[in-house]
Formats: sequence, C-alpha cells, structure tokens
Amino acid sequence: MNYSVALQGRTAVVTGAARGLGAGIARELAARGMRVALLGREAATLRSVAARLPTEAGVYEVDVTDDSGMMRVAARIECDLGRPSVVVANAGVAEGGPFTSSDPSTWRRVIEVNLIGSAVTARAFVPHLLETHGYFLQVASTAAFGAAPMMSAYCASKAGAESFARSIRAELAHRNVAVGIAYLHWTDTDMIRDVERHTVLRELRQHMPAPARKVYPVAQVSSWIARGIDRRAASIYAPPWLRLAQLARPVYPAAVSLLSRRTLPQLAGEDSLEQTGLLGAGGRIEEESIGRGRPSDASEPLR
Repeated sequence: MNYSVALQGRTAVVTGAARGLGAGIARELAARGMRVALLGREAATLRSVAARLPTEAGVYEVDVTDDSGMMRVAARIECDLGRPSVVVANAGVAEGGPFTSSDPSTWRRVIEVNLIGSAVTARAFVPHLLETHGYFLQVASTAAFGAAPMMSAYCASKAGAESFARSIRAELAHRNVAVGIAYLHWTDTDMIRDVERHTVLRELRQHMPAPARKVYPVAQVSSWIARGIDRRAASIYAPPWLRLAQLARPVYPAAVSLLSRRTLPQLAGEDSLEQTGLLGAGGRIEEESIGRGRPSDASEPLR
C-alpha cells in the first residue's frame, strides 16, 4: 500500500516543530498532503515554519511536559484540523558535562522534556490515534543503545523513551495503532552545532570512527523519517546504516568505557570538563524557563 496516498488530507502532529528536525519533518509531511499541527515553545518561530508549508497548518504554543496544557491542545487540534493520524514525539533537549557537577534542575529538565514529554504527548493523542488507526513515532537516538560519557541525562532519557515506545507498541498493536522508533545519529541542527563549541563533546565525537562522525543534513534525515512514516515502520534508522550498528549493541558499553579511559583523563588535565548547559537555541529557551520556574501554560492555538 502507498501510505503517501493514504496520508493525503489527514492530520499530523509534530512536537518540537519550531526549528531543526521538527520543522523538517513538518515540511515532509505537508509535502505528502497532510495538515500539520506544529507544537513548541516559540510562537513566532512556529508561525514562520507554518507560513512556508504548502498545506493547512495550526500553531500551538505549549510545553510538552504540561499534562493539562497538552490535553487542551489535543482538543483544539481535533476541532481545528481533525483527529490526528500521525503523531511525532520529536521535542528534545540535551546538555553535556560531568554528572557529579551537573546542575540538578538542568539535568532533570532533559529527562522531563525527552522522556516525560513523550509520555505526555502519547497520553494526549493516543485516544485520537485509536479512532484513526494511526501511527505514533518516538524520535530517539543512537544514545539509546550507545550511552556516552558526559551526556548522562540525554542518554538516560533517550533509552527511556525507546523503552516507553516499545511498551506502548505492545499495548496498542491489537488496536491497530502502530508505534515506531526513529534512531538518529548526528543531524545538522543548532543543538548539534553547539556540540562543536564545547571541547569535551567535540573531542569525544572526533574520537569516533569516521562513519560515526558524519553529520547529516536536516532535509535528508527528515526524508528518511517521512519514508518510515509512509510505511508505519516499527524502526526508522537515519542514516539507514544504523540498522547494522544496532546489531553491535552488546559491545558498545565496553567500547565506550575503553574510549573514555583513554580520552577523559587528558581532557580533565586540560580543564575541559565543563558544563555545557542546555544546547542549541531551543535549549536556551528551556534554560530561561528553568530560571523563571515552571513554564506558564500558553496552550491556546495561535493564528
């Protein structure tokens, strides 16, 4: 079956859609004829993305960790655009640095957005997917199966998000709702570009094998993901060769420990083991919200 045809005229929800991969996925789904609900924290940036889509789009400013706000947004989307057939839990943040000196609020926020936010997204929209026999996609990472030093919150959150998606996949399969997991590597977003500004993260990446260091354009990664959505795929690998890397999961812990023992002492001697804070422009928005306390609910649709 050609799922691109089946998706035409249906509604998709994409969280973290203000920029980067979320915006790229929204463009790909709109190109397939879907109406798209763009969720995120930055109204003006979301509007800019929506204005360039070829199909009807709605903009909803909301914090994905806000249960009541997300439930209200889900109800508004049903009224505005129709019940979703595709939901992409893409919103995510990352920080780097030693766990022992990490700021507890920042560390916790990574878990909240990447893991709790995905669960809140599913809780808000799975009832709609049950009606449309739809597809829920959890955006994960190679961090889910290759935990890296200096990225404890991010790795823990992505491993948790992977397990969460597998669990609800088993719960929903008999009800004709498909659940997929997208495994991404280095994608050219502002969050990943921020990695290059921090010595320890840059050096750890440079010590990876050459194929594992390559950074892929957002447009290419978004295209791979959209093809997986077409197929209602259980697993999406971006780049596709990650499917082979998945097979080597049992050896990654030993390999990472060996690399870390060789690299981290040198970086520590250079006094490079600094905290990065939340990475990228989206991370800076989250940092501001941490400073103000819990983000206020701004869950009404914006036109």
